[in-house]
Amino acid sequence: MGKLQLWFLVIAGISGALAQEDLYRKVFVFRNDPNEAYVVVKPEPEWPLQNFTVCLRSYTDLTRPYGLFSYATKAQYSEILLLKPKPGEYRLYVGGAYVTFRVPENRMEWEHVCASWESATGIVEFWVNGKPLPRKGLQKGYSIGAEAVIILGQEQDSFGGGFDFYNSFMGEMADVYMWEHGLSPGKMRAAYQSLTLPPCALGWRNLRYEIKGDVVVKPRLRD
Repeated sequence: MGKLQLWFLVIAGISGALAQEDLYRKVFVFRNDPNEAYVVVKPEPEWPLQNFTVCLRSYTDLTRPYGLFSYATKAQYSEILLLKPKPGEYRLYVGGAYVTFRVPENRMEWEHVCASWESATGIVEFWVNGKPLPRKGLQKGYSIGAEAVIILGQEQDSFGGGFDFYNSFMGEMADVYMWEHGLSPGKMRAAYQSLTLPPCALGWRNLRYEIKGDVVVKPRLRD
């Protein structure tokens, strides 16, 4: 049995049947603050990962910390984690270590972020609303583990769970994508503009997901 088949059995055991849907112009609405709700998503990447890009769009009035994208393995719960600890700041974790990016505070507007990492150099790129921030270094030579659980809206402190509900996301989330490689600057801007994108491991137009708790899918109300 291959690694991808093993991973599918793990995620199926945690989340049951996963829906697949084109979510264009739709959003996940996480309705309560704090909450225990989350969304499990299933990608189809090769394992282990030596490079990745994660993009998503969020809309919230929270000022406390919250997790957006959490990729955990049995060996490392913060294998990939996108966390916003406070307004104007993001943290990207790879293999339990993190770098911080300070961004313009953008209250009550949609915020689009893309984060990419490559093992060979350890270079992290972080883009906010189609614009790059100064690059930083993290976990050069590291390899991201297999058999992962990916969760939106919470930070995993154990494999598939262990949530601190006061780090939960409340608001709207859309346009979640993940690639097994870094994107060119043109494609980073295309992701922000919702233009045509290269094939991906996890995509908003054919997302395989399962909702857990108080999250609903609704039409997007504003750009």
